[in-house]
Amino acid sequence: MIKTTAMRLIELMVYKEDIRNVLKYLGEMGEFQFQEDFSGASSSDSSSEGSSLNPDREIFARLETVRASLAIDDLTSYTETVNLPTDADFSEAQRFISTVDELHQRELAATDELKKISDAYNEAMAFSNLKVPYSQLESLSFLTLRIGKIDSSKFDVLKMSLGSRGIVAALGEDKSRVMIACSKKARFFVDAQLEKVGFVALEVPKDFKGVPEDAMQKLLAEKDEQEQAVAAVQEERKNFAAAHKEKLLHLLQIYSVSAQITDVENKLESTQFVYRISGWLPSYRVADLIRDLDTMTEKRTGIRNFLPEEVPSVASGQEKVPVELKHGKIVSNFERMIFSYGSPLYGTIDPTPFVALFFTILFGIMFGDAGQGLVFLIVGVLMCKKKIKLMGWEKFGTIFVSIGITSTFMGLLTGEFFGTETVLEPFSHFVTGLFGEPRGQILPMMPTGSAESIKRMFLFFGFTVAVGFLINTCGLIINMINNFHLKRYGRFFFGKNGLSGALFFWYVVFFAIRVAFLHQSPAWFDWTVIGVTLLITAFCEPLERVIDGKKPVFENGLFSAVIGALVELIEVLSGYISNTVSFVRVGAFALAHAVLGFIISLLSGAHPDILTVNPVVAIIAFILGNAIVVVLEGMIVAIQVVRLQYYEFFSKFFTETGREFSPFAFHYVGVN
Repeated sequence: MIKTTAMRLIELMVYKEDIRNVLKYLGEMGEFQFQEDFSGASSSDSSSEGSSLNPDREIFARLETVRASLAIDDLTSYTETVNLPTDADFSEAQRFISTVDELHQRELAATDELKKISDAYNEAMAFSNLKVPYSQLESLSFLTLRIGKIDSSKFDVLKMSLGSRGIVAALGEDKSRVMIACSKKARFFVDAQLEKVGFVALEVPKDFKGVPEDAMQKLLAEKDEQEQAVAAVQEERKNFAAAHKEKLLHLLQIYSVSAQITDVENKLESTQFVYRISGWLPSYRVADLIRDLDTMTEKRTGIRNFLPEEVPSVASGQEKVPVELKHGKIVSNFERMIFSYGSPLYGTIDPTPFVALFFTILFGIMFGDAGQGLVFLIVGVLMCKKKIKLMGWEKFGTIFVSIGITSTFMGLLTGEFFGTETVLEPFSHFVTGLFGEPRGQILPMMPTGSAESIKRMFLFFGFTVAVGFLINTCGLIINMINNFHLKRYGRFFFGKNGLSGALFFWYVVFFAIRVAFLHQSPAWFDWTVIGVTLLITAFCEPLERVIDGKKPVFENGLFSAVIGALVELIEVLSGYISNTVSFVRVGAFALAHAVLGFIISLLSGAHPDILTVNPVVAIIAFILGNAIVVVLEGMIVAIQVVRLQYYEFFSKFFTETGREFSPFAFHYVGVN
């Protein structure tokens, strides 16, 4: 039988000079999971208070800021085989950061200056045609203007001292005549600065109206000049991004890896010269690890490996061995269905192949339509070839292919093709003709009201219950094998999912078949076998304690054991009945699917009883009806199949969950 991947605990003693290369190797391998510390020892020998610092992560974060500033698209994964950063890479990263930061500051300054000039110009423009005396502009609530003379050598000093609080515009070539524009709330500060540079106000005629034309022209010229300055900085940034994009992405990748390595390094147990690494590795990679590390570190690294049972924390029950499931491309797509329920225990049967088989078969039975199945098949193939993306579902492309195949096959049996029963009639006639009289469908699903139709429907329900019996049986066998391997012999022999419960279940089914189909009367040995197995199963708890050597046998007394046996008896009977009858829903959904197909054929005029249908209405009904069935019913059927797996199959052996294998591997997304 297929079991979870065999694991080994690896212990490495690595010199400080080799630690980063060793961690890089482990991250690239992606199959080494660091062991949790179960020793209870102090970490005083580890790095000191600076261990939480990660300069590589800081550089990576700053490079990310650079990338965003240059408007370069982010990476979603590594695009190259990355190495650790060198001194040259560090210098290059610092140059990138400082250059782009300086460029960014220049762009911000130029943009702020443009905004300041534009605001002043726009406000002046609002009053440029105001037909009131210029002397009355002082009463404006927004703008304050000062026109006068200063020493031309103090023009730059004045401009710097005003900063963003005012605009200084030269009205002459020698900058001795100036106009200052500011907001009303800044006028006192501006007047104070003007006084410091010896500003002398010019007399403006009392009857002069509007803003002086030369002042408006000067503001406009400064606005145009600043727009060109902003455009020049932006063009420089764009050219820099185009010229250095590849180098920047390279630096991001190597510092992403280095940051992750430093995070791990800071957490390792270490002395002044040596680091200790311990973790879990699949057995099939141990030889590769030893060979590669010996070559990489010139045999300076000490390597030891242990079987799980040799690890004290595992033997004491403090630590669970991580579980890895190794499969081919098709079956591996069903792993998430397992881990979403829980991880199997280490060394037990891997249920993934069973889940893959049962899921595809049950889905095909419940969703039997050759045309709609081909839709799933084609979509799945396109997903596998990465031709389409479907909201993250493309990674499950092989599941779509699998259910597409089984749905198509079931559709060939039922004769359904996009809800119609006429397209596949030639195929059905050919196949059925090989075994007798040709029929329109190999396996007719639509009830017609005849006795033959009703009988056929009940036979199909019986078939789905038989499928449920096989699935339940597989769950029971897996549970017994797991308990025997884990040396839980009490659970192996007793309990509703142990040998006694399984024998009860199997014999009752065998007994029911004899009575129903062979018309045999119940015999004394039938009641004896059923009664004994049921009684043993009911008293499973004290019997388990006897097998496992635990005392006292009746932990809470005899009366409590009897009450517990009665409860267990009810649970066994109700559990097996519900687990079996629950698979009737498979037949019910298959029948419902056939009825929906019949309704679609009626609405689209494909049914022979419908003589005249508007062609446009028929096409819309056909496309819309099949789309609804594929999407909505496909989701409902998938949910029902998952439910059957979880409650009827997993419940037989998933009595305790293990620990999923989560190896150390480099991931670009989410590093910062």
